[in-house]
Amino acid sequence: MTDSLPSAAMKVSYFDYELPEELIAQEPVYPRDAARLLVVHRETDRMEFRQFQEIVDYLRPGDVLVLNETRVMPARLRGEKESSGGKVEVLLLHPIGPDLWEVLVRPGRRVQAGASLIFAGGRLRASVVEVKPGGRRVLAFTSPEAVAAVIEEIGLVPLPPYIKKPLADSGRYQTVYARIPGSAAAPTAGLHFTPELLARVREAGVAVARVLLHIGLGTFRPVRVENVEEHQMHAEYFQIGAEACEVINRCREGGGRIVAVGTTAVRVLETAADQDGRVRPQEGWADLFIYPGYQFRAVEALVTNFHLPRSTLLMLVCAFAGQERVLRAYQEAVSRRFRFYSFGDAMLII
Repeated sequence: MTDSLPSAAMKVSYFDYELPEELIAQEPVYPRDAARLLVVHRETDRMEFRQFQEIVDYLRPGDVLVLNETRVMPARLRGEKESSGGKVEVLLLHPIGPDLWEVLVRPGRRVQAGASLIFAGGRLRASVVEVKPGGRRVLAFTSPEAVAAVIEEIGLVPLPPYIKKPLADSGRYQTVYARIPGSAAAPTAGLHFTPELLARVREAGVAVARVLLHIGLGTFRPVRVENVEEHQMHAEYFQIGAEACEVINRCREGGGRIVAVGTTAVRVLETAADQDGRVRPQEGWADLFIYPGYQFRAVEALVTNFHLPRSTLLMLVCAFAGQERVLRAYQEAVSRRFRFYSFGDAMLII
């Protein structure tokens, strides 16, 4: 089955679906790999309903599982304006220099260039050096201590706005293999893996490669244009090293499949791949927008969660497996009471 959408008339409304609010997961399952798994076979349109820990049954010796090892920063800082004592909240987006960050500030209209902010009773200070569109600011942080260490101590892990329930253990919003801080959100497809499950993956003859993409809020920004092609993706920092490239290319040459864990791993792989599907070491800013009509060069199987309607994440999944097939799978997941979004259940598309 092929995607039937004509790219010349691709409307955002094509990626809509109905979701009962009670299916938006408010907390993660325990253990992680006890989540449900919807397996979608692209060649036959067959669907299977399993548990995530059974994903090993669908991986083959010679495959490679590609993980995004980004770590969610405690990126939400609560402070006050030095001049008035008025409360402010800062969300770190990404670093642009030593102790220099692009951020979102609320309420932003009261925080203009030259303003000084105080956090944790003065342990951390920031001055506004630039005002940018969309409520963004550039802040220069200072502290008698190491700025990064203070942020790590006093910051809060930001959760998506659709999660209303406080998270008892912030570690549950990190993958077990998270290593490099820099994301404003977790690569949620990876939340289902445990160390024991990853060990079983390796025992099955499946290689594991690690890449990096720091997730910014742009990933979750609503698509506000009517025509999909007019949407501009927010650039996010990525990195793929020589060791990962060697593992991935060796897998491809040996006939194995490249299995991306999450849409962020897809974007790294497709950004780094040449026309023959080989990846090479590189780093930079990824702004690749993948929607139906895109020709995949590297990724051959995908592990992903269930995404918001009209989101670029859902468009990527539809590009990989076909819009009609994916939305039919989503309808089936709704009817079977699967859990959706960041703490929800998962799909494997093969």
